[in-house]
Amino acid sequence: MRFAIAYSKLNSAGINIVEQFKQLAYAPQIPIIELSKDTIFSEDISEKKYPELKNIDFLVFASTHRSEKGNPSLSLHAPGNWRNADLGGKPGKICKTSAFVLKYLFQELDKNYNENKDKLSEEYSITLEVTHHGPLTEIPCCFIELGSSEKQWQDKEAAKIIAKTILSLQNYPNTHIDNWQATIGIGGPHYCNNFNKIQLNSNYALSHIIPEYSLPLTESMLSQGEEKTLEQIKEVLIDWKGCGKSEQRQEVVNIIEKSGIKHKRTDKVEK
Repeated sequence: MRFAIAYSKLNSAGINIVEQFKQLAYAPQIPIIELSKDTIFSEDISEKKYPELKNIDFLVFASTHRSEKGNPSLSLHAPGNWRNADLGGKPGKICKTSAFVLKYLFQELDKNYNENKDKLSEEYSITLEVTHHGPLTEIPCCFIELGSSEKQWQDKEAAKIIAKTILSLQNYPNTHIDNWQATIGIGGPHYCNNFNKIQLNSNYALSHIIPEYSLPLTESMLSQGEEKTLEQIKEVLIDWKGCGKSEQRQEVVNIIEKSGIKHKRTDKVEK
């Protein structure tokens, strides 16, 4: 896979991850793009501005993760906005991504963490996040983030785990993706407990996730999730208890069925 890394010179975790990446591998064939603005507000990422992105299959944004609780975390998600664009991007617009690449990276992130957690000074959670924030770019992409406070952003061992995960894209695709089934997730909280287990332990590969706080679901949201996933979506997964009251759950089902796509509840998936 031809991939590139982007980070902001204003972003301490991004700088840390890229420094660790460069120490792991001398790989001039992997473009590393330094952005002058905050990553989520860098709307001008294109081949025209960065010729080294020509013919790149996938772009990985290395960045900080922030949360009010400040819990240590290594997280992964596709960018975009289901509704407002308070943190970059455009309202109601999401980025292209790959369900298979996201699943591959998430499994690698979990594996690398478990193989190296004895080197860390504290325990980190490994989690998917729902689709959120900018920037909006035409290159298929995802964010991989180190969080959630300055202490973790400077953690070189944690950054090395992320760097190893990004570098593993050199081995993508591999044979075990043959039986994966691309899907979109609907419902649940920002940190995706049910979808985390599915991404790690089932044959489903999640691309975009629409959280409960972005509901009610619309036909446009569903069609965008399908269109902006590189692989074909034949079935959608619903976090049933994370879709609000019964009327809203039924509306989710109605919209999915109207689209002609199948659906399944997350509690019916073996994980």
